[in-house]
Amino acid sequence: MNSNQQQDKRLISLFTAISIVVANMIGTGVFTSLGFQAAEIKSGFALLCLWVVGGIFALCGALSYSELGAAMPRSGGEFHYLSKIYHPAIGFLSGWVSVTVGFAAPIAAAAMALGQYLSKVSPIFNPLLVASLTVIGVSIVHTSDRKLGSYFQNVFTVLKVLLIVFLVVSGLFIAQPQDINFLPAPGDMNVILSSPFAISLVFVMYSYSGWNASTYIASEVAEPEKNVPRSLIAGTLIVLVLYLLINFTFLYTAPIDELAGQLEVGYISATRIFGVSGGKIMSLLISFGLISSISSMIWAGPRVTQVIGEDIPFFKVLASKNKNGVPYYAILLQLAIVLVLVITSSFETVLTYLGFTLTLSSFITVLGVFVHRLRYPDAPRPYKTWGYPVTPLIFLGISAWMLIYILLDKPQESLAGLMTIFVGLLVYFFVSKNKRLVSSGSKN
Repeated sequence: MNSNQQQDKRLISLFTAISIVVANMIGTGVFTSLGFQAAEIKSGFALLCLWVVGGIFALCGALSYSELGAAMPRSGGEFHYLSKIYHPAIGFLSGWVSVTVGFAAPIAAAAMALGQYLSKVSPIFNPLLVASLTVIGVSIVHTSDRKLGSYFQNVFTVLKVLLIVFLVVSGLFIAQPQDINFLPAPGDMNVILSSPFAISLVFVMYSYSGWNASTYIASEVAEPEKNVPRSLIAGTLIVLVLYLLINFTFLYTAPIDELAGQLEVGYISATRIFGVSGGKIMSLLISFGLISSISSMIWAGPRVTQVIGEDIPFFKVLASKNKNGVPYYAILLQLAIVLVLVITSSFETVLTYLGFTLTLSSFITVLGVFVHRLRYPDAPRPYKTWGYPVTPLIFLGISAWMLIYILLDKPQESLAGLMTIFVGLLVYFFVSKNKRLVSSGSKN
């Protein structure tokens, strides 16, 4: 290992790695999805159970990824793991999805949500312009210097967590409590086993997505064999607790019928706590809180592209770094895709099928924990999955249920996701053939 690689490993501390996980997870979902859940589910206990089940799912995934991250401590996430465990083609397909839409679409969605929140505060803010300038500005921060990017990420993530804590504490001590029961009641089990609960759980899972964020930047994390697992587990646990608290606060402070079917539940709750003016201020703070989510994905996404460039000569330009060790062209490529999605607003269509492809990718990766132990029984494993084999099986079971449900309920979106994978397969075979031709030519 050369001195530059050693320096890379020292740049991202455990705290920053946890910040990236937390920021990736806490985006628009937790501030918007409760309204749609409350439209069909009127039980406070069942609504909180949604977030508990989602948290258990995410934690089981984080525990499983921790073993792979410690055993193969390199950036790239699923691209790197699946390439090593199964075949480079499988890894490339996962990386293909991440590069094309896996990070770009959620970044675009968060940026547009930020623009919408600001436009509610004042009409002078144009949502499209705000979204575009935000992703450009944050991308500039992350292309300039990794140390600056680390400080930027930590500051905005801490502010976001403090905002949530402030909202929770204020709700408990200032707001008028609503008449809602959070303890189990007769009929709650029927609600939990109902179709509305199952439908709502899919959106809760989306809110928890991002629990694997630090695996994408593992090469830049100090002592990745220890700190990647720690960041995944700690970050997921922090978000699980925050999600339970903030959804409890929403239900505690605002009538469930007022929340039902509404998108801006955070604004409704804040208005109940602080009044109309206070609600607008809280909307402004929530919009700034989305900056940490955008930042974490802008940081993590290009690292997948960078590793693809390192492993596949056809894409080697994407592995190029500037003088500060930042994958400059990979960030620019992601920025270009994000801006196209923001300007055309086509990211909404992308997000409808994105859940299928990303769930399939994480399913195959967690299954890889079993495959890796069978194929490489003597490989060093600094961390072994807690609760193995139960915890990975819980994740696989819930993932399989989600995949089947999405495939049956949204066949067009699922087929679109499969088509994206198929296009990636064609690209892989093209670049592999090109690679063989280059190798053959060099021998002559």
